[in-house]
Amino acid sequence: MKIAYDAKRFFHNTSGLGNYSRDLVRILSRYFPENEYLLLNKNKSERGADILQHQNVRFVETSKGQMSRQFKMGKDAQKAGADLFHGLSGELPLRWDKKPIKKVVTIHDLIFVRYPQYYSFFDRKIHFWKFRKAAESADRIIAISEQTRQDIIQFLKVPENKIEVIYQGCHQAFKEEQTDEFTGLVKEKFSLPERFILNVGTIEERKNLLNIVKGIQGTQIPLVVVGRKTNYFKTVEAFIRKNKMQEQVIFLEGVSMDELAVLYKLADIFVYPSFFEGFGIPVIEALFSKTVVITSNTSCLPEAGGPDSMYVDPGNERDLKAKIKFLWDYESERKRRAEKGFEFVQKFNDEAIAGQLIRFYQDLIH
Repeated sequence: MKIAYDAKRFFHNTSGLGNYSRDLVRILSRYFPENEYLLLNKNKSERGADILQHQNVRFVETSKGQMSRQFKMGKDAQKAGADLFHGLSGELPLRWDKKPIKKVVTIHDLIFVRYPQYYSFFDRKIHFWKFRKAAESADRIIAISEQTRQDIIQFLKVPENKIEVIYQGCHQAFKEEQTDEFTGLVKEKFSLPERFILNVGTIEERKNLLNIVKGIQGTQIPLVVVGRKTNYFKTVEAFIRKNKMQEQVIFLEGVSMDELAVLYKLADIFVYPSFFEGFGIPVIEALFSKTVVITSNTSCLPEAGGPDSMYVDPGNERDLKAKIKFLWDYESERKRRAEKGFEFVQKFNDEAIAGQLIRFYQDLIH
């Protein structure tokens, strides 16, 4: 099989969509080396350079011109002899020639429909048009969670039998044991407290950091936060200043993937009370790191967290505070849930996901 990918996110996105794209190509090229994987984009970057070194992965420069991703990338894939084209981020090219090629699109979430207040009017309209168009032209659709599958059926009016749920995994760094020496360097570099709880993700309203801060107010529990700041950060910062919590809440920047893996492993608890997610990769990262998780009882988060994570109503800061304090105080319960969570998360291992993806492709082509 020769499989072509829209590699824009692969080369140019640092988090979410970029990680999904790179992990998907990485695991397929490793476990199914007999196939050829073509990365189509107008240029390369250093991101994913290690994956491009695999013999069965190659970069294909797309035709030049205005909106070439929409109007020329599909034809470029056909010209390269691809059997299948996979749009990795909710989009597919708009034009194709007559040469046969199967089309797949991954849709990650429809948060812009469920929570329009987080998006501009223009962005909502563009996103909806692109997603609906891609869903119509795709032969099959991959949803990254059961929640997203239900949303595609409801909002894009797609028949159920056109969609398959294939979960995503996470970066290899979270599954590896970092050395004691490296762990010590990370502790020193970021001046980490002896014990802390951790939150990872863009600092935006939907991710609900303010309620974590309110949840630890009046306790001695340190919180470490890793994530890109948006305007919402000012709201959180104002609350921290007003309540003199500057020493208790630590914001880290410039954290590498290997350093982040150490932070997860060092944390007593990972706290992620997001109002809504398409999947919630940080939950998977924490479980692979053998760290107990507190997350929301909404959207797909129970799918990612499994039966032994602890769940809260994300709007209820008292519920959150009670559960943080309970796990903080009971080491045996933290360990028990972390061990069970580690057993559960094995279903998101690379080999299992790669197998699902390749069967999905083969069923479509044959």
